[in-house]
Amino acid sequence: MGDKEFRAEKLYQTTMRIAREMLENGLISGEEYQRINAVFLEKYKPVFGVLFSE
Repeated sequence: MGDKEFRAEKLYQTTMRIAREMLENGLISGEEYQRINAVFLEKYKPVFGVLFSE
C-alpha cells in the first residue's frame, strides 16, 4: 500500500468512526449513515474499508 492509498484509508476510517459515533448518539439515522458510507466509499476508495463497511 502506497502513501496515497494509506492516506485514503486513514481518511475513510476516521470519517466513518465519526459517522458511527453520530449514529450511536442518535444524531443521524441508519439510512443517513448508509448514505454517508456510500459517499465516502466512492470518494476514498479504501482498500480495507470495503471489507469492514456495513
